[in-house]
Amino acid sequence: MRGILLRWLVQTSAILVAAGLLDGLRINGFFSALFAAAVLGILNALLRPLLLILTLPINILTFGLFTFVINALMLMMASGVIGGLEVAGFWSAVGASVLISLVSWLLNSFVSERGTVGYIDLRRSGTNRWE
Repeated sequence: MRGILLRWLVQTSAILVAAGLLDGLRINGFFSALFAAAVLGILNALLRPLLLILTLPINILTFGLFTFVINALMLMMASGVIGGLEVAGFWSAVGASVLISLVSWLLNSFVSERGTVGYIDLRRSGTNRWE
């Protein structure tokens, strides 16, 4: 349960970072971002697998880059449901989806499978090696 909440907060922070960096994405506060992350999570769990299967040929031809278009469509659907989330247009949604994906990936790299934040502590040994 703790892992789900931590990943939900990671997605929320990724949405807030994207809204802060891009002009085409506007969010009306933290709770709107929290709700947007929940709606995106539900849409990604229910619709995204079906859309990925239906668009598999074009996704293969574009080496997976069409996935960003699917993510942009999910973001535009979420903005239709959430009053505090506004997306200016399709290309703003694509840029926001790329940025949200990158920030989520970066922050989720610190979250373990058990849902805890982890890091690697490297120390230099006497034989000029890292352990």
